[in-house]
Amino acid sequence: MTVLAPAPEAPALDEGQRPARRARRLPVLGGPSVWAAATVVALVLLAALLPDLLAPQDPLEISLSESFDAPSAQHVFGTDQSGRDVYSRVVHGAGQSLVIGLGATAIGLVGALVLGLVGGLAGRFADAAVTRTIEVLYAFPGILLAMILIAVYGNSALTQMVAVGVATMPGYARMVRGQVLGVRGSLYVEAARALGHPPSRILVRTLLPNAFRPLTVLITLGVGQAIVWAAALGFLGMGVQPPTAEWGAMLNAGRTYIQQAWWMDFFPGITIVIFTLSLTVLGRHLQRTEDSGVAR
Repeated sequence: MTVLAPAPEAPALDEGQRPARRARRLPVLGGPSVWAAATVVALVLLAALLPDLLAPQDPLEISLSESFDAPSAQHVFGTDQSGRDVYSRVVHGAGQSLVIGLGATAIGLVGALVLGLVGGLAGRFADAAVTRTIEVLYAFPGILLAMILIAVYGNSALTQMVAVGVATMPGYARMVRGQVLGVRGSLYVEAARALGHPPSRILVRTLLPNAFRPLTVLITLGVGQAIVWAAALGFLGMGVQPPTAEWGAMLNAGRTYIQQAWWMDFFPGITIVIFTLSLTVLGRHLQRTEDSGVAR
C-alpha cells in the first residue's frame, strides 16, 4: 500500500517578500529626497515662467536709501548696493540662468549628435577625424575653453550659451559615437537593411533613438553643470552684465561687498547649489530607474 506524503505547505512570505509589487514601483516614484528635489526644480521652473507671481517687486528698482539693508520682513534676502531687493533678483534671475543652462545643453547635444553620428557612420577616416577633434576639445578644461570663446566674441547671453555648449560637447559626442558604433552592427539594424529599408529610415528609426537614449539621463545632469559653469563665468565678470538679474552676475556684484553685505552672495549662491543638487538627485534617480529596467 502506497502512502501519499502530504503536499508541502507553501512557505509563508516574510516581511521582506510581501511588498514585492510595491517595491517594483519605488524606483519610479523615488523616495523623499527625489520628491524634495522635484519640488525644488518645480519651484525654479515656476520662478522662470511666472517670476512676478513669486516676487512682484521690480528686480531693477533702485532705492539708494535702502542700500545694504540686511534680511528683514520687508526684504527677506536683503538689498544690494543700489537698494534692489535681492529676493526679487534671485527669483527673476531664475529665468535667465535656466535659459542659459538649457540653451548651452541643447547646443552641446546638437553638436555631439553631429560629431557622434559622423564618427560612427561615415567611415574610418571620418571617425579618426572626429576622434581627434574630441581629443583636442578634451585637452582644454571646459571652463577655460568657454573663457577663451567669450574673450574672443564678447559678453552676451548667446555667447555664454555657445561657449558653455561647446565646452560640454566632447563628453556627449564620445557617448553618442560609442552608442552608434554599438548599434550599427546589431541584429535589428542588419534586419532592417535586409528588408530594404533606406539608410535615412534606419538612421531616424533605429540609430538616433538608441544613440539618444542614454543622453536623456545626462541632460538632467548637463543642465545643472551648464548653470554652474555659466554662474562661474558670471562670477568672473565674463557672463551677463549688470543690471540684468542673473545668478552668476549677482555673485560677481556681491563679491566686492562680501564683508559688508554677505547676503548678496549667499542667497544666489545657495540657490545655485540647491538647484544643481536637485537636478543631480533627479538625474541619478532616472539613471537607477533605467538601469533597473523599470522605465522602458
